[in-house]
Amino acid sequence: MPNDKADKCFLYILQSVNSGKYYVGISSDPVRRLEFHNTIETGYTSRYRPWKIVYTKCYSTRDEARKAEQKLKRWKSRAMIKKVINREVEI
Repeated sequence: MPNDKADKCFLYILQSVNSGKYYVGISSDPVRRLEFHNTIETGYTSRYRPWKIVYTKCYSTRDEARKAEQKLKRWKSRAMIKKVINREVEI
């Protein structure tokens, strides 16, 4: 199991301040990624700016974080995202 900080990766959930929509992603630096979503990104997240981070979870590897992200996205459920944010469901 990697112990180097560079190997760690975060699952993060953003919430749009204005619309309440959620966005799920992974990054080694969620704060830097939030800045990207709020300034540079031109796709989905650009329409619902500004965003805030409402959840992060650190994983030992990028692969583990990706699997958690895919699981959460497969649920396609706002209610389940809220349960993850509130730590009622572990991902």
